[in-house]
Amino acid sequence: VYLWTCSPLYLLYLQLRPHPGVIPLSKLCCSKTLLGLSLASFGLLEIFYILVRKNEEIQKHLLVMIGPLIRSLTLVLAVVIIQVERMKGNRSSVILFLFWTLLVLCSLVPLKVDIEQIIDQGFSSDAVRFVAFFIRFSLQLIELVLSCFSDRRQLSKKHTYSQNQCPEEDASFLSRFFFFWFSSLVLRGYQRPLQSEDLWSLRDEDSSLRIMTDLEKFWTRNCKLSQSWFEHSATLTEKTHLLTKNQKGQGYGLVLLRAVGRSFGLYFMCGTLCLLLHDAFMFTVPQVLSLLLGFMRDRDAEMWKGFLFASLLFLLSCLQSLLHHQYMFYCFTVGMRLKTAIMGLVYRKCLVISSAARRGCTVGEIINLVSADTQKLMDFVVYFNSIWIAPIEIALCFYFLWQLLGPSALAGITAVVLIFPLNGFIAKIRSKLQEVQMTFLDGRIKLMNEILSGVKILKFYAWEEAFLQRVFTLRDGELQALKKSQILYSVSLASFNSSSFLIALSVFGLYVLMDEGNVLDAQKIFVSVAIINILKTPLSQLPFAMSTAMQAIISLRRLGNFLCQDELKLDNVERLPQSTGGYGVRVEGGTFSWTNDGPPCLQRINVNIKTGSLVAVVGNVGSGKSSLLSAMLGEMEKRSGFVSIKGSVAYVPQQAWIQNASLKDNILFGGDRKESWYHRVLEACALLPDLDILPAGDNTEIGEKGLNLSGGQRQRVSLARAVYRKSDVYLLDDPLSAVDAHVGQHIFDRVIGPRGLLKDKTRVLVTHGLSYLSKVDLVLVMDQGQISEMGSYKELMDRKGAFAKFIHTFSVTQKSMSRLSMTDYSTDLSQEQLISCDMGSVQMMEAVDLDVEDAGKLTEVDKAHTGRVKLQVYQEYFRTVGLTFIMTIVFLCAFQQTASLAYSYWLSLWADEQPFNGTHSDHVLKLSVFAALGFTQGMAMFGTTLAIAMGGIVASRHLHADLLHSVLHSPMSFFEVTPSGNLLNRFSKEIDAIDCMIPDGLKMMLGYLFKLLEVCIILLLATPFTGLVLLPLTFVYIFIQSFYVASSCQLRRLEAVSRSPIYSHFNETVQGAGVIRAFGEQQRFVLQASHYVDNNQEAYFPRFVATRWLAVNLEFLGNLLVLAAAVMCVRGRDELSPGIVGLAVSHSLQVTGILSWIVRSWTDVENNIVSVERVKEYDETPKEAAWTLEGILLPTAWPTSGNIQFEDYGLQYRKGLDWALNDISINIQDREKVGIVGRTGAGKSSLALGIFRILEAAKGRIFIDGINIAHIGLHDLRSRITIIPQDPVLFSGSLRMNLDPFDSYSDEDLWKALELAHLSSFVSALPQKLNHQCCEGGENLSLGQRQLLCLARALLRKTRILVLDEATAAVDLKTDQLIQSTIRTQFKDCTVLTIAHRLNTIMDYSRVIVMDRGSIAEMDSPSQLLHMHSHFYQMCVEAGVA
Repeated sequence: VYLWTCSPLYLLYLQLRPHPGVIPLSKLCCSKTLLGLSLASFGLLEIFYILVRKNEEIQKHLLVMIGPLIRSLTLVLAVVIIQVERMKGNRSSVILFLFWTLLVLCSLVPLKVDIEQIIDQGFSSDAVRFVAFFIRFSLQLIELVLSCFSDRRQLSKKHTYSQNQCPEEDASFLSRFFFFWFSSLVLRGYQRPLQSEDLWSLRDEDSSLRIMTDLEKFWTRNCKLSQSWFEHSATLTEKTHLLTKNQKGQGYGLVLLRAVGRSFGLYFMCGTLCLLLHDAFMFTVPQVLSLLLGFMRDRDAEMWKGFLFASLLFLLSCLQSLLHHQYMFYCFTVGMRLKTAIMGLVYRKCLVISSAARRGCTVGEIINLVSADTQKLMDFVVYFNSIWIAPIEIALCFYFLWQLLGPSALAGITAVVLIFPLNGFIAKIRSKLQEVQMTFLDGRIKLMNEILSGVKILKFYAWEEAFLQRVFTLRDGELQALKKSQILYSVSLASFNSSSFLIALSVFGLYVLMDEGNVLDAQKIFVSVAIINILKTPLSQLPFAMSTAMQAIISLRRLGNFLCQDELKLDNVERLPQSTGGYGVRVEGGTFSWTNDGPPCLQRINVNIKTGSLVAVVGNVGSGKSSLLSAMLGEMEKRSGFVSIKGSVAYVPQQAWIQNASLKDNILFGGDRKESWYHRVLEACALLPDLDILPAGDNTEIGEKGLNLSGGQRQRVSLARAVYRKSDVYLLDDPLSAVDAHVGQHIFDRVIGPRGLLKDKTRVLVTHGLSYLSKVDLVLVMDQGQISEMGSYKELMDRKGAFAKFIHTFSVTQKSMSRLSMTDYSTDLSQEQLISCDMGSVQMMEAVDLDVEDAGKLTEVDKAHTGRVKLQVYQEYFRTVGLTFIMTIVFLCAFQQTASLAYSYWLSLWADEQPFNGTHSDHVLKLSVFAALGFTQGMAMFGTTLAIAMGGIVASRHLHADLLHSVLHSPMSFFEVTPSGNLLNRFSKEIDAIDCMIPDGLKMMLGYLFKLLEVCIILLLATPFTGLVLLPLTFVYIFIQSFYVASSCQLRRLEAVSRSPIYSHFNETVQGAGVIRAFGEQQRFVLQASHYVDNNQEAYFPRFVATRWLAVNLEFLGNLLVLAAAVMCVRGRDELSPGIVGLAVSHSLQVTGILSWIVRSWTDVENNIVSVERVKEYDETPKEAAWTLEGILLPTAWPTSGNIQFEDYGLQYRKGLDWALNDISINIQDREKVGIVGRTGAGKSSLALGIFRILEAAKGRIFIDGINIAHIGLHDLRSRITIIPQDPVLFSGSLRMNLDPFDSYSDEDLWKALELAHLSSFVSALPQKLNHQCCEGGENLSLGQRQLLCLARALLRKTRILVLDEATAAVDLKTDQLIQSTIRTQFKDCTVLTIAHRLNTIMDYSRVIVMDRGSIAEMDSPSQLLHMHSHFYQMCVEAGVA
């Protein structure tokens, strides 16, 4: 009946589903077919046998014939299904497995009868029939075993075979059901710590490529619909504009939800089916328990009934747990695919978001979207079904209670009605608190990102303390919101855990008080308790589901808001195919702005650039030169006009964007390496000398943002990338500003100029170098966002306009346009500083001859620890929680469980009391004791959860503070080898785990551990023999668990490690989006991001399957305990009272849940405690010297004169490496002005690094005003001397904060400093003046304005010693003149050390130091050195000054 009913539907399903291909004929398939046909032929033989043997009977009973005939036809149908499945590519069949199982089960009764007959009458009584039956039974058994295995792969799937394939794809349905396929990985993880090579490749349907291909089509289609809907909505006032923006965010959130539903909905529905079946079995258990208790009371009932009920309980419990974990597997798989989808969409959005929108979204916020918000949506997938299934489950529970206890069951609803509004209210407040917390978290991560980007500036200015305070303020706000949320959560949890008690109290109370004839016996009490225990699950899940839904809605809105941000319009620039002749770039009547509604930055732009010509763009700081290039790239909003570009584009930004990859990869930028062209490009961009000094040549790894290259090297790599491209149009934004004289000239001649590599290309060059202007075809003069003059150099000079006047003013210094130094602070001998990634290892310091392979390595990949989490990590965590908290928690847990035990035992005593005259006495007393015990337990529960939450917050506050101090006390070298992704991962994901996950895991684990103890005590009291089962089960439990934890922790670590590159890549992409777009490399970056996401998912997939594998195994053990308890109770029914049996069995039914929760929560704790391990990791890294030293009091005005003395000073980047500085002995007098010159790698910047103790002396000493700087605190030193660094770094916040983070100066001082820095007119024109908010990295100010702000900082501090490093590289000549005159007048009483950039600036200095290979080559006044025809003279000749 089963097969005939199911087969039509099943065959229809096979017909409709996607066809994966035909399975080739295998031994397994042939065996199953042959056995099936053999069994069918047995039926025919049976008919023949009946015809021969029982001829007379047949005439009376034709029905005897029909049985074997139907059996034969059914077996033929089974064989047909086997073949159809093979043709349709179905490798493992549930339908047939169930069919063979039923066939074997149905044959068990005849088997028993036949065996009894053989025993009674002997084998010979009906030998032929016996033999036939046994053969048939054996064949059925073999078929059942064969149906457990999976067939071969389909023919079409052969080609997709990958090296380390996921065994799930080849697993049979039985293996999938029990997760047997996962055992191989667990075994490997137990034998040795898992490595990333051990992980399986992702299944095809989980890969980014597959998911994004389907999703993107649907997403773009829906977005266009939404977009047009919003454009048709009302005409907007300011208020409705904001409203629409919000609606738009929500609209896009819904589109996202719909797109995701469309992609993963069907798969999710399969999981939902498992959940519904699980629920059906769950409600059958109390009915079977009721039958068992009825059997216990009826002493005359037959024994086999008892054993049948016990077996049924076991079977139902097993099916329940298997279906539950199948459902969870489906949910987590959908969650994983959802994560891939959202990361893909956000990443793709980053590449097309408009500049105005990009300024509103910080890197921190974007990283939060792909970490925190994605996690919220993944949680929502698990709880989504609870929202609608939980109410149905609650209704069913009350229906069954009504059947047992009549109308008094409704009293339970009052308890639920009381609890629900309370928790709804709490959930609402908590979601608001969570928004507050997320705002603080966003702010904190954004600030951390800036601190890590600008850490060198913080160290130079000794500003760490100010930024520490800013982070701590945000962190306090975050923890304050978390604390309030946790208090409310404790109330919520306590009320929910007391819900089963409150329901029981109200139901039983009303039942006995309503009518004296109502007697509570064991059957009523314990079946009710079992139903109420079921009720507990939906009651506890519903608020969770609601709060997760609320969080998911917020996250969807945040994602919607980001995904609906304006995108760059493709029609901003018309891209034409390349052709010779005509105009390469045309802009007609162009008006451009950075935002839709902001003032235009460029107006009336009309320019036609001939194909193959060279155009220079000049103008003051902030006149719109870089904006003009952005407009040509289509990065600005086009208000009016027309822009067209012919052919491909290459772009060199003003601040070089360098990837964290090898130098070679940065230049090739995804292109193929053509050796001869590559070599020509390196030579033309003056990179060959740099390759000689880099440890692994062009294979040297460049740190994030080019940390281990000097400013000039970064700029030349950026230029080489563009030149290598062989594009048609080149937009060069001041690439010569960061390189020195002869290098600038070399690059102009060999690359940009009329005889350079790019001579046939269209070139637009923004420059401040006037010496190049005579060699260009066209000069555009920018002024206040407009082109004020345009023409060739000669035409402009003849016109005698503003440009000609400007040139004449500077004609004196015209020859000295060139630059000399090109070093950036972190490294002058950039190569030597960072040869290996192991900072602190002694062996490394001693070993000078490093592996060639490792020589170029710089950044440390985020490494995973191996093995179990060490005990010290737990000790460290509990030490930060504090002994008082721990003692309180343990005491409250024990107290709570004692109350729970007493309350359960009281119920069994009540159940066993014999009624007198059909009634019970003392109802009020029994109810009062019951109520008192229940309320005590509830209060203890509240106390426990609150104590754990508060302890967790204390620990997390300490751990975050320690991490922050550790990072900020680290030397610069630490930041050069540690990618910011690793650190941001610690500050976001790991701290989040310590905030919430560990305390939540501990709450659950302790609660369930004590609960398990209670169950064991009850079972041993009821049936002491259960102890015989408990003991071996405990050992097996520990054995399975130890297998699991070893793999689980390692998988968690591998997953965490593979997450860091995703964030680093996001970070890099957001910052270089303009360059990526200009080169048209979006697709390659998308593929790279997909690769990182897939790598992460490869570790995440086995991680969640491991939990399912464990739970299925453990719950099977728990179900064995149910079986043992039930069987023991059945056997001892004469000695045991129904009350004790009810207590024992109803508690044993909870064991499966308890066991899996203990391991799950224990694993959660162990997995998340890894976060503590990862956060504490940076405690061991080397630290710089103390910021302040106690007992050393410096004079308040130190240094008073500004005398600097080097005594035999030497500096190494690390022991065993060459000297960066050697035998430096100089005495710089107070008020002396000293210029420092030298080629790249000569050691100029190293001198400054030594003075600021960014690097500590390897030998010798430095004295300032007679005090040895090694003997004072770093902050005492760095706050008393000033530097104007090469890279002008600003932090997000007000201008006031950027000038004076400690708030130690008055407004008057700030305005004075701004005036002297020639910024007062600019700042006073801003609406908020000093409170004007700077974007992340100061992106809303031009580079020149940022440089002037750095000058204002120096003027504000006004210390006796000033160090200048290439500080005027980004400003025009006029501004440079202003800066130089300011420095001469304002710092005339100070000692000034200038790392020279334009030689004319140091010509009037008292001394010039010429550095060469870390030593002083020459030192004298400029005039003397020029007379001596020295190194310095050579340089001046090259720069055209001498």
